[in-house]
Amino acid sequence: MEGRPSSSYSFSGDPANPSGSRQTPKVILLQHPPPSSASSLIRPSPSHFAKWLSRIQRKSVMEWLELLLPCIRWIRTYKWREYLQADIMAGITVGTMLVPQAMSYAKLAGLHPIYGLYSGFVPIFAYAIFGSSRQLAIGPVALVSLLVSNTLSSIVDSTDELYTELAILLALLVGILECVMGILRLGWLIRFISHSVISGFTTSSAIVIALSQAKYFLGYSITRSSKIIPLVKSIIAGADKFSWPPFVMGSIMLAILLTMKQLGKKQKKLRFLRVAGPLTAVILGTVFVKILHPQSISVVGGIPEGLPSFSVPTCFDYVKRLIPTALLITGVAILESVGIAKALAAKNGYEIDSNQELFGLGVANICGSFFSAYPTTGSFSRSAVNNESGAKTGLSGFIMGVIILCALQFLTPLFTDIPQCTLAAIVVSAVMGLIDYEEAIFLWRVDKRDFLLWVTTSITTLFLGIEIGVLVGVGASLAFVIHESANPHIAVLGRLPGTTVYRNIKQYPEAYTYKGIVVVRIDAPIYFANISYIKERLQKYEVGFDGTTNSGIEVNTMSYVVIEMAPVTYIDSSAAQALKELYQEYKARDIQMALSNPNREVLSTLAMAGVLELLGKQWYFVRVHDAVQVCLSHMQGNFVTPNTGGEEPKQDIVRKQGNTSLSSFFFGKKDADELDEERPLIIEIPED
Repeated sequence: MEGRPSSSYSFSGDPANPSGSRQTPKVILLQHPPPSSASSLIRPSPSHFAKWLSRIQRKSVMEWLELLLPCIRWIRTYKWREYLQADIMAGITVGTMLVPQAMSYAKLAGLHPIYGLYSGFVPIFAYAIFGSSRQLAIGPVALVSLLVSNTLSSIVDSTDELYTELAILLALLVGILECVMGILRLGWLIRFISHSVISGFTTSSAIVIALSQAKYFLGYSITRSSKIIPLVKSIIAGADKFSWPPFVMGSIMLAILLTMKQLGKKQKKLRFLRVAGPLTAVILGTVFVKILHPQSISVVGGIPEGLPSFSVPTCFDYVKRLIPTALLITGVAILESVGIAKALAAKNGYEIDSNQELFGLGVANICGSFFSAYPTTGSFSRSAVNNESGAKTGLSGFIMGVIILCALQFLTPLFTDIPQCTLAAIVVSAVMGLIDYEEAIFLWRVDKRDFLLWVTTSITTLFLGIEIGVLVGVGASLAFVIHESANPHIAVLGRLPGTTVYRNIKQYPEAYTYKGIVVVRIDAPIYFANISYIKERLQKYEVGFDGTTNSGIEVNTMSYVVIEMAPVTYIDSSAAQALKELYQEYKARDIQMALSNPNREVLSTLAMAGVLELLGKQWYFVRVHDAVQVCLSHMQGNFVTPNTGGEEPKQDIVRKQGNTSLSSFFFGKKDADELDEERPLIIEIPED
């Protein structure tokens, strides 16, 4: 194969071999399908159903239980003395952080704060049982809350009871979609979305979220929108209603939150400040309101006491209008939750299945929808805090749920005087970390194409809305994937001096090429979408051939095309048919095509399509160098037809002719000076 010089070659001109050993290059036999059955090269592989059935039969009862209830994995191996204290402390820490955040995100979603607590209650317990990540902290998050608000506000007013019912129904739809995708193992579909698209989308969404909270700082209502222009216009139009008290209080709370967050990040000893920030802001704000009773600062108001009751979501007439948002939230769950879950699993020395993780998130949302929860997913910030706090297993999730249970059961009367501007400050401080301008700078330096994707997604999300921004970003990402697949990289190869290794002549300008021979490498599978491009490129090499390469016989036309197929992992019937047409076109112009190192599957396809028989088995080679040797020998007119009469492989002697030695053809002019001796070059030609 290309890239590894064969031990079959030795030549006296190599400075490393001064002893003058005889030059004996050999053409290595390529294994061909038996003449009786070309398709027998590959045994029929079992069907996907057969493989699936075989996996099912091999699983033990315990493996089935672990598959259905991933929590059994860590329960069986739980080290009580080592893990218990760490899990309890992590659960209390994140649970304390979740209480004010959940209420803040519920307000962002246009819901009463109590629904944020409901969403942080049952889903957490469900995920701790069915989720496979031991550190992921799920619950309400800013981005999903914005998506809920943006979708539902276009259907009904947020003060209407239907608004809440639709939010709960949306949780059910998201859960069903996540479970279906997990069961069908469709999580791979999201891999086609570029990270630059995700970064641009979250950056713009964070800006929109921050602007949407301005009403609690400014003291007057603004338009509910996911577009930046209506938000800015509304803020400017209501400037005459500006109120100083909520602005000053909100700004102070935001400054406290950001300061505590930064101190907690920079100093390990002060990590507790990062967690305590939201709770500190809520306590300070509540104490201030209870003491001074300012009329101009709005508060949360009455919050129902007790746990949520069981109820089945209603309003199924709106399912069609909610499906697009449910799909979008499911995509966010795969990109964010599954991504951080896999990262945390790798950091803590265990593995998770992304499809099983998606199923766990789906079960959490379905269970939550029966207890008045709106859509939930994994949180970056809370998961990071959970991991930093030492969480070892899913028990920390149970502790978080207990904290929310206690808050619902005993603490709701204390929440009535929480200032709205304090909750808004918590949201703003949380989403500021999503503004990823550093990613844009990095992309500008590394890859302008990805930077263009980032800018396109960011701008469309800001000015045209979240849905259009996502569609444009995903569409652009897929367009780049399709473009790369339909226009694969094709390199012209040359031989590195003193070796039998062939490499891209653009990367290695010193590589030798041969007059009359073009060696190309196709760096992609060949199929119906890219075969036309490949044919065009090959034809351009023929048209652009000027015979100015640096070794070989003096010719001015292309006589041979050698296609290196080692990187070609797959070829379809359309591509095989196109290769047959290309061969016929070359044959009409006295150009011979040769193929080098096709893999087993590709060779089988070519054989079954008739390309093998059309081209001739003698034009298939294991290495590029073998193909070039034979082409040069044919150009010399000394190549002897391979023996196919069943005799032992023979050696045909090709001696130098005229004033040009064969060593100059095989090893280039520079090496030929050292190799130009009166000795035969032996090419071993095995029978087919």
